[in-house]
Amino acid sequence: MHVTQEVLTGHPVAGELARAAEHALSVVVGRRGRVGYTGMRIGSVVHGLLHRAHCPVITVPTG
Repeated sequence: MHVTQEVLTGHPVAGELARAAEHALSVVVGRRGRVGYTGMRIGSVVHGLLHRAHCPVITVPTG
């Protein structure tokens, strides 16, 4: 398996991440939510990707 990493600029959902996800096996994005939150709370970028990406969207907490 070959893993790549890209740093892109531009609108995260409508442009760059959705375009990068077109041929990807998955997309991994950071989440800045509070530690120990309850419930499924996601930000606007993850929410937008869930509606546009044609592959699994994986979220991980940052810092």
